[in-house]
Amino acid sequence: MIDFYPKISEKIQTELQSIDLEGCDISIKDSVRMVKYLEDCLSELRNYFLVLKSITLKEEIVFFKEIKPEVLGLLLYFNKIHNIELKRPIGSNETQSEYYDKELKSLTYFFERNLDFHQYYRANSTYLDECYFVRGKANHELCVDSAQYILDPLFSTGYDYKVAKIICNEMLRIYLNKKKHSLEKQITIKKSRELLPNNNLKWTGSKADATELGYSIRNSGVINNGNVDIKEIMNFLEVSFDIDLGDYYRTYVAIKSRKKDRTPFLNRLIEALIRRMDKDDSE
Repeated sequence: MIDFYPKISEKIQTELQSIDLEGCDISIKDSVRMVKYLEDCLSELRNYFLVLKSITLKEEIVFFKEIKPEVLGLLLYFNKIHNIELKRPIGSNETQSEYYDKELKSLTYFFERNLDFHQYYRANSTYLDECYFVRGKANHELCVDSAQYILDPLFSTGYDYKVAKIICNEMLRIYLNKKKHSLEKQITIKKSRELLPNNNLKWTGSKADATELGYSIRNSGVINNGNVDIKEIMNFLEVSFDIDLGDYYRTYVAIKSRKKDRTPFLNRLIEALIRRMDKDDSE
C-alpha cells in the first residue's frame, strides 16, 4: 500500500499541473474533467485496497485518515467548484461578489456541525483513531453521522469522508476568497476609472507583460526618483489600462524563474521602437 499510493498521487499531481490551483480561474470544463479523472483514481485506489490480503491496524488508520481523504478531498473540491460556477448568477460584479460571499458563509455549517471532530483532526490527535478510521469500529457514543449508514462499509469508516470534507472546505475557502477579492478589485478599478477624463485605453497584452512593465518602471527609479512602492505602480497600471493584475508578485516570481528569455515583453518593446525608427529613417 505504501508503494502504491505515491504512484496515484504522482499521476494526480501531474494532472493538476494543467490547472492554476493558486489562482481562481478554474473553468467548468476543467472542473468536470478533474471530477471524472479523480473518480477513476478513487476507483483504482478502492480496487487495490480491497484485494489486499492483509493489512495492519496502523495501515488501515493511515489509509482512511490520510491517503483516501487526499484523493476524495480533491474530488469533492472540484465537484463543488463545478456546482458553484454552474449556478453563478449572470450580473454585475457586486451581485457575483455577494454570491461568493454567501458560499463562503455556507462553509461554516459543516464546521459547526463537526466542531469536535474538526478540532481532533486539526490537533493531530490519535487517541480516537481506532473509532474514527477503522472499519466496523464506530463508537455510537461519539454521535455517528447518519451518512455512515449509506457509505460503502468496505471502503469507508465515515470519518474519512469528514477529513476529505475538511480538506475540500479549506481549499474552497481560499478559492472563494480569491474570487471575491478579484471581483471587489474590479469594482474598485471601475470606480477609479470613472474619475479619469475620457480614458478608453485598455491593456490588450497579457498580465505577465504588464507585470514586466510595472516592475521595470519601479526598479528603474524613473518615478519619484524610485521612492514609490510596487503596489502604487501596479494600481496605476490597473486603473489606467482597465486590467486586474491579480497576484502580480506570484507572476513576477514566475517571470524570474524563466530560463531563457526573462524579459520577452520589454525586448519586444525595444524591437518595436527600433523598427519604427528604422522605418522613419528610410522614408
